[in-house]
Amino acid sequence: MSLHVEVAGQGESLVLLHGWGMHGGVWNEAAAQLAQDFRVHSVDLPGHGASAPVDTFSLDSVVEQLAAQFTQPVAVCGWSLGGQLAMHWAVRKPEQIRRLVLVATTPRFAADDGWPFGMPRATLQQFAEELEQNFGATLRRFLALQVRGSDGERELLANLRERLFSRGEPDLHALRGGLDILRDADLRSMLPEISSPALVIAGERDKLTSPQASYYLAQTLRHAQGVEIEGAAHAPFLSHRKIFVSHVTSFLNG
Repeated sequence: MSLHVEVAGQGESLVLLHGWGMHGGVWNEAAAQLAQDFRVHSVDLPGHGASAPVDTFSLDSVVEQLAAQFTQPVAVCGWSLGGQLAMHWAVRKPEQIRRLVLVATTPRFAADDGWPFGMPRATLQQFAEELEQNFGATLRRFLALQVRGSDGERELLANLRERLFSRGEPDLHALRGGLDILRDADLRSMLPEISSPALVIAGERDKLTSPQASYYLAQTLRHAQGVEIEGAAHAPFLSHRKIFVSHVTSFLNG
């Protein structure tokens, strides 16, 4: 089963992986700028956008699809949930991942006694319960958390809400699977296995993924550097696109 991928530009391949409930169109403006230097592949994850629904949405199953779609070495930029997929891909298929860009992501979304840099597990469980009642309202609430505190918050929220269902509604099985990953996945033990050079980008005001989680990634990954974008929340490629593109371009061309 192939994924829907929109391709633009020439040069080294850069794969963009979106976050929970969205689709590859969330990258449109950033992808257009990045396409001036790279061959950009904006992916709709399984069951999102124009990609076919799936019976199982898990780290393993999605990475298998990505690995089958992109058989040559690529750079991968993953945002939020997409960042966890990117890291898992780098562990499962290290020969396929040339470089990693990890945007507003974390090895573990849920907090516990040994990991204070996550969301309360009860909050993620509440999202899962609300998803069954009204997934549209749940997704819109999640969007509001993504931009809270960001420069240009109101405009960003309107932008994301406009795009949310612009490629159709996401598959409920995929949404459930994505939330299961957010609630349960813990990649901390895998991080030393990742050998690809990595750029970790944090939003200073991120309310969903603590910048402290990005600092942890930058310090724990073997070949990583971290940057924090001032005034950005969970979607720095939207709120501070010029700065974001500059960081990514410099890293990938370095």
